[in-house]
Amino acid sequence: MKINNFNSVTFWIVLFTLFIASCNLSGQTDEQHVPNPKNIIVFVSDGMGFEHLRATNFYNHGQDNAQAFQQEDWIKFAMATYSSVTSTRGGDTIFSTGYNPRMASLDPGYIKNDYTDSGAAATSLSTAKKSYNGSIGIGLKGDTLTHMSQAAKALGKATGIVSSVPLSHATPAGFVAHNEHRNNYAQIAQYMFFHTATDVIMAPGNPDFDDNGQLVEGNPRYVGGQEVWDLLKANDNRTVFGTTEATFRVQDATGNGQPDPWTLIQTREEFQQMASGRTPRRVLGVPQVHATLQQGRDAVKGHTLPFQTPFNENVPTLEEMTKAAINVLNQNSNGFFVMVEGGAVDWASHNNDSARMIEEQTDFNNAVKAAIEWVEKHSSWEETLIIVTSDHECGYLTGPGKPDPIYGPVTNNGQGNLPGMQWHYGSHTNVLVPFFAKGTGAELFNLVARQTDPQYGPFIENTDMASLVFLMWGKPEIRVHKMNK
Repeated sequence: MKINNFNSVTFWIVLFTLFIASCNLSGQTDEQHVPNPKNIIVFVSDGMGFEHLRATNFYNHGQDNAQAFQQEDWIKFAMATYSSVTSTRGGDTIFSTGYNPRMASLDPGYIKNDYTDSGAAATSLSTAKKSYNGSIGIGLKGDTLTHMSQAAKALGKATGIVSSVPLSHATPAGFVAHNEHRNNYAQIAQYMFFHTATDVIMAPGNPDFDDNGQLVEGNPRYVGGQEVWDLLKANDNRTVFGTTEATFRVQDATGNGQPDPWTLIQTREEFQQMASGRTPRRVLGVPQVHATLQQGRDAVKGHTLPFQTPFNENVPTLEEMTKAAINVLNQNSNGFFVMVEGGAVDWASHNNDSARMIEEQTDFNNAVKAAIEWVEKHSSWEETLIIVTSDHECGYLTGPGKPDPIYGPVTNNGQGNLPGMQWHYGSHTNVLVPFFAKGTGAELFNLVARQTDPQYGPFIENTDMASLVFLMWGKPEIRVHKMNK
């Protein structure tokens, strides 16, 4: 069996060729010929496959390719998502077989096997290294991997993460943190708060509210435990957090040698106000909802269409959170890196819930639109790179018809009507996912799309994104100490 796997030697030969070509074009050999974006904005719709995007377009617009990032001025490819190790059984390590285009186009069972989880996928996207399922920034040998956000920090840039699911969940954590397993939520949250120089964290996980945005006494694991959460809520500019477990200290996020305290915001109005004007330097935004912005709210009997069930009105949209995060990060004159996740697309897809999936994908699309508008009004495509992609497909979504069809597209029933769509699985798959890019440096992805799929055409690996960012921004040597206590 032929396995199309990532070949690091081939990759660096391609990049060396790029460097030589740029030298030959100009007769010079300085590094200025490699693109160097001031800002990079990465959007990850967790669980989104090509059909999730198509179904959402059909419902909202009555046509496909309705999003700005699907237009001809964007780089467009498919992307492979597999991890290196899928599981351990009886003490044995089960390695992934990668992605085989021919098998994927012939055997429905093939694409249900060897799929990645979000921890390994986020780690690959952020560090350019394949890893094991469950990893949060940790390599196959237990080594600590370098994140793109750390490359940004080495250049004096601001960094942030935004998500519609808990802040210490796999994808947001996988872009800034290091932990041996994604389920160590309290440890991961503490790491993010006190062991990184992240400037902005905005995501749910609020233990004081349930999924309907109602007051409760909930589980504080997503925010580092009850004592940490209580001290954060004091909002008193503290830099030292003394708990019965340990004493934690915040990091220097701005590079001036002084620890930078968190400013906590929770209400929707605070997020909306944060989207313009002057802001605190470092912002922790935890909306007044527990697990997801909207996906987890109670269903109403008889409501089968997207947006029928009233939303949690006290909770910001992913679009509003994106605007707020960009406004905070843009205070840094050196630029910024931010990852924005539509995390609950995956949660809805695990439930095979078409209406909630379309709601979540719509919110994600609106967040991307807001970032595009920011670039065109406040920045430019010459200084900012936007990437829109997914970490994996979830639900094996196709059009209706045959049992377990390979690639049957969802069908258009007109704007406002659920498309013809059928779910075939309750978990992730190994199907290729969409990848879009625009801005300075986007053209480099043409050089690494060196494999071809019979259904989707040229495709890249999920490790290619961070590899190219490291090419443009450099890859710093990092030292990771134990939690700063």
